Amino acid sequence: MLIRFAAAAALLAFASVALADPPPRQPPRHFVAADVFNLEYADNPEISPDGHWVAYVRVSADIMTDRFRRSIWLVSEDGRTHRPLVQGAGNYSSPVWSPNGRAIAYVASADGESELRVFYIDNQRSATLARLPGGASNLTWSPDGRTLAFEGFVEEPNPEPAGMPPKPEGAQWAPPARIIRDVVYRIDGAGYVHAGYMQIFTLPADGGTPRQLTYQDRNHDGRMSWSPDGRRLVFAANAEAGWEYEAIESDIYSLNVASGEITRLTNRRGPEAEPILSPDGRHLAYTGFEDRRQFYQVSDLYVADADGSHARNVTANFDRDVQDPRWAGNGSIYFLYSDRGVTKLGRVGAGGGAVTTVLSGIGGTDLGRPYTGGAYSVNASGRWVATTSTSTRPADLTIEGGRRLTALNDDVLGGRTIPEAEHIVVPSSVDRRPIDAWIVRPPDFDASRHYPLLLEIHGGPVAAYGPAFASEIQMYAAAGYVVVYANPRGSNSYGGEFGNLINRDYPDKDYDDLMSVVDATIAREPIDSDRLFVTGGSGGGVLTAWIVGTTHRFRAAMVQKPVINWTSFVLTSDFTPLYAQYWLGEFPWEEGAQARYWARSPLSRVGNVTTPTALMTGEADMRTPSGEAEQFYEALRLRHVPTELVRIPGAPHDIAFRPSGMITKVVNTLAWFHQYGGPPVPDGRTGIATTETASH
Repeated sequence: MLIRFAAAAALLAFASVALADPPPRQPPRHFVAADVFNLEYADNPEISPDGHWVAYVRVSADIMTDRFRRSIWLVSEDGRTHRPLVQGAGNYSSPVWSPNGRAIAYVASADGESELRVFYIDNQRSATLARLPGGASNLTWSPDGRTLAFEGFVEEPNPEPAGMPPKPEGAQWAPPARIIRDVVYRIDGAGYVHAGYMQIFTLPADGGTPRQLTYQDRNHDGRMSWSPDGRRLVFAANAEAGWEYEAIESDIYSLNVASGEITRLTNRRGPEAEPILSPDGRHLAYTGFEDRRQFYQVSDLYVADADGSHARNVTANFDRDVQDPRWAGNGSIYFLYSDRGVTKLGRVGAGGGAVTTVLSGIGGTDLGRPYTGGAYSVNASGRWVATTSTSTRPADLTIEGGRRLTALNDDVLGGRTIPEAEHIVVPSSVDRRPIDAWIVRPPDFDASRHYPLLLEIHGGPVAAYGPAFASEIQMYAAAGYVVVYANPRGSNSYGGEFGNLINRDYPDKDYDDLMSVVDATIAREPIDSDRLFVTGGSGGGVLTAWIVGTTHRFRAAMVQKPVINWTSFVLTSDFTPLYAQYWLGEFPWEEGAQARYWARSPLSRVGNVTTPTALMTGEADMRTPSGEAEQFYEALRLRHVPTELVRIPGAPHDIAFRPSGMITKVVNTLAWFHQYGGPPVPDGRTGIATTETASH
């Protein structure tokens, strides 16, 4: 059985992965494409109330179905006992300990159906409490352990199309028309959405029928927290009039579980999110900011009285995004934040003060590219567990005290040479601002040789790379490239001022930051300056297209899932209310807007392009629809610039949502670069290149 790819070149390069092929005589020495199917990572850890056990989601790839699978495992505080809690066909996620630590609720999903189940620690068995046609998210136990609350989708009737004449018996007509009336009517990765809303439910912990508590024509889809007496749930939602047009607005509400009465607790313009009540119920913590409708806005941590009054910003001087706050007792709050490309666990007192960094190096839950991120859990006594990674390993679990509880990939990567990412700081040519970058060299690096350079650009653009494991970067390096990636202006994890340097000015000087990084890498590494290559996806695709329209220094480029024309993008993307108002500051039909839209569109520079430039897009992409890549492709064809269009069937914006998609991205990029002087594409199983490097 062959894994099928989008292009013939990719298929040939990876043909040796056929399961019928004999294994290589010697195991590969470097990371190879087939390794993507063998990697695993830890996610969603939940520490038990007594701190002795951790339940977590173990993510692995299934080579037969070409899907990422999720199972739930249990590991002891010393790491000596490590066993599956639930696994098998389907996916298992969202483990949550009961207050007494004797049970774990979780969600089981298979074939589009979901069940809410509970695993009982004493008899090591699971029971199904309810089948949930609308799924379940934000699962949480009541303080007394008798009730579970969750949010699920409740379908409403879709608008009826106009009446058709009667269809003859047995006739096969086309499907009826789809009538659309919503502002957001399709979502990347989910397709065209059915009418309906996310609603809040409760369910007895010993099983029964879910009870729906909310009925408003609004989505109730934010994190929930119980009051200590179990009478109220606080939650975040965008639930006021005009909610369809407000892309980031949300408030916090209190829901009376008995009566269903809802009380609004916050009313500031901007998002209030991730609410969580203190154990004694006296205080409410949440994240948010005062909305100024600008490109990037730092999310702070607020603490208020339980009714939402007397709110105070306890991280006003911190200038980093606060995420996922959790109480440890009544006096301190833990949270995640990213700082200069590194995700960390922080702690602050409920009354404010200095932030203490508890742990650095959190992340590794994106196998493809080295994005910041990660997950953690903390119990009432302040004992924590987190996912941690390095540039040579995906996420494992680390518990308080620094003990690593898992080593999920030592079997796959332990015998390989996996190059580390080396951090450098480069002054920008624009204003001498320090720009963080990381260099990954080929695994058999020889300083006496000269290597091609590959600049890989992150998406977002409000995002950040860091020293985290990345399969795509490792595959590029193993192919023979010195790979460099960076956080140009506009990246997050550097504070509000740095992030907003591209406010209403994107792309522009972020291009100069990236060129400064390229120049610095050439100056310090043995680079063949005639063999420079560039690629990036989403926001990185925007910048890649902008680069080839601005400079001719790169030998070839691969533009992945880009925005090419801001006018077409803001009116066809899945979250249209966001981009025009926040990224560009005006709608495209407003006076003078077209000139400003066009000035920032890579399509405006296509007349300058001479660099051989390929385009890659997922055919089901609803974030940057395929029409964006197609516009640039057709323009390049009409100008007789070497190009090709790589379309990934069924792929959403995240082309790597399936394991083979991650490989497809890389091997097609390598094959394109090889045509223009890049190294040959390594065999996907052995890592050995079978053809000579093209002359240059």
